[in-house]
Amino acid sequence: MLSLGTLATKIFGSSNDRRLKTFNARVPAINALEQYFQPLSDDDLRGKTGEFRQRIANGEDLDNLLPEAFATVREAAKRTLGQRHFDAQLVGGMCCTTARSPK
Repeated sequence: MLSLGTLATKIFGSSNDRRLKTFNARVPAINALEQYFQPLSDDDLRGKTGEFRQRIANGEDLDNLLPEAFATVREAAKRTLGQRHFDAQLVGGMCCTTARSPK
């Protein structure tokens, strides 16, 4: 006989399942930005850090910046390391990022 908690987990998923679902839903937005970041010069790409800092100082929510920040890092890694982050690595980065910020 399944307990009520076990039944609820089977239907709605565990808290980890729900968080991963949220993170996975953000990956397409990051991927869509790839075509925007590819043609940027190295200086323009580096300048994104200052832009993000300014937007945060102006009160923009970190969740709004996440897709652009991750797309920036992905492009920088492609250029400097010759390696492109897999979608699962983006999700892992989101897990690490949100683990440090209170919700």
